[in-house]
Amino acid sequence: MASNYAYKVRDRDGQIVEGVIQAENQTLVANRLREMGFALIAIEEEGNSALKKDLKIPGFSDRVKLKDISIFSRQFATMINSGLSLLRALNILADQTESAPLAEVIRQVAADVETGNSLSDAIGKHPKIFDRLYVAMVRAGETGGVLDLVLLQLAQTIEKQVELRGRIKSAMTYPVAVMVLVILIITGMLIFVVPMFESMYSSLGGTLPLPTRLLIGASNIIKNWILLVIGIIAVSTFVFRRWIRTESGRAAWDAFKLKVPVFGGLIHKTSITRFSRTMEALLRAGVPILEALEITSGTVGNDVVERAVRDIQRRVKGGESLAAPMADHDVFPPMVTQMLAVGEETGAVDTMLERVGAFYEQEVEATVDALTSLLEPMLIVVLGGTVGGMVVALYMPMFNIVNLIQ
Repeated sequence: MASNYAYKVRDRDGQIVEGVIQAENQTLVANRLREMGFALIAIEEEGNSALKKDLKIPGFSDRVKLKDISIFSRQFATMINSGLSLLRALNILADQTESAPLAEVIRQVAADVETGNSLSDAIGKHPKIFDRLYVAMVRAGETGGVLDLVLLQLAQTIEKQVELRGRIKSAMTYPVAVMVLVILIITGMLIFVVPMFESMYSSLGGTLPLPTRLLIGASNIIKNWILLVIGIIAVSTFVFRRWIRTESGRAAWDAFKLKVPVFGGLIHKTSITRFSRTMEALLRAGVPILEALEITSGTVGNDVVERAVRDIQRRVKGGESLAAPMADHDVFPPMVTQMLAVGEETGAVDTMLERVGAFYEQEVEATVDALTSLLEPMLIVVLGGTVGGMVVALYMPMFNIVNLIQ
């Protein structure tokens, strides 16, 4: 059954044209409009457009995952290498991608390319989807005539980022789940179980042991002031999140994270991995070293490392080598500095960065595996100790029940 589709396109003069067309499905509409010489921007079924807008979840449905961008890059590289034109490849990718927000962006990029813009300029208009690293590498690929190789390299870089994030998230899932369970159990016991023992012990008289009194006191606070406690936690969380968004707050928080036992080392190694992989990708794509350092500083994910990279960029701009200023910052281990010094001497900085990145990727994986193995028994002990301690505190008066009875 045919439906009405509202469309927005660009004509050959670059003007936006809107209208309604009747067809069996959206693909037929797109094909018909392309045959008419239009560049697609958006197509939407009229009957369901309002419903779709109502069901749209802000901040969720518009999100494009790194995995989607990786798949797009790999498919784009394959099509370019096969001899397809930029515009045709973009139109095909816009139709076949499973991510609706990404498809919309690709259509806009295709429209900009059709009007004469370069691919890097077109994707640069969508910084939320394509970051500075992506744009810089695409620009370098266009300049050097190796766009397909650069896109393939981008896909590999993004895939490694996705894999690294996935490993860290999977390692943190179990501890977070156990901590949430501990909080729920403690809250439930304080609200429902402890008051039963309190009423029983109050009828007996006498002085309760200190652990029991502390537990009953905590129960009374939770019961009588639970809304206030929740409000304080909510306000504290809001203030903290606002604080770490400030320049000074982010600097202090990132510096603190690097000093946290065990987890600080993981964060540090992750930042070094991001630095090495990003610099390697940019230098291999032919991006100038100063621009590569500037882009890399925004991708390391830690303010302390970012400041160090910016200082290195400033000193390299002043005529120094890459390794010399790096040695003055403790966030870069001596091994990294020495390997890059050798890379500069032999003209193989990108190769050395690749080796550093591979080494620290393995270090991150080993640390994550060790954390997972260590945290599981520790969290079981915490869970058992917390619940067991509360039970012991509740039953301590039972051991002296004779002295409590008057």
